[in-house]
Amino acid sequence: MRFLMVCLGNICRSPLAHGILEKKIAEHGLTWTVDSAGTSGWHSGGCPDVRSMAVAKKYGIDISGQCSRQFRHYDFEAFDVIYVMDRSNLANVLALATTDDERAKVKMILNEIYPGQNKEVPDPYYDDNGFEEVYDMLERACEAVVSRHIG
Repeated sequence: MRFLMVCLGNICRSPLAHGILEKKIAEHGLTWTVDSAGTSGWHSGGCPDVRSMAVAKKYGIDISGQCSRQFRHYDFEAFDVIYVMDRSNLANVLALATTDDERAKVKMILNEIYPGQNKEVPDPYYDDNGFEEVYDMLERACEAVVSRHIG
């Protein structure tokens, strides 16, 4: 399985989701891959937000080697599942899809723990205290991803 995590700038939420799922993949001895991207190119080439790196480090995850990049149409071919963090990300990614198969790959990540509710992972960029909450949400969602796919 190949997973892509997507948020707006690829510096806060998607790097955390990327790191969390990557850790779970390793813990379960799976051969899956995971990457992350942003719907905007504002931070392309940059590192994750220092607050995302700090909360990840607190839980034994190093995301400092990740590099922000913008979502591109070729990601539909490169990945089996594309998890987005909020409805805006969903709309932006779906706007680039050209086939039903591409659209079917795009999912709201919190639907893994709240099926069909389309709950959003809040963007913690303007809230220093929001990173821990976002980590907790994404940790639960990524655990559900692994559980669902390994049966």
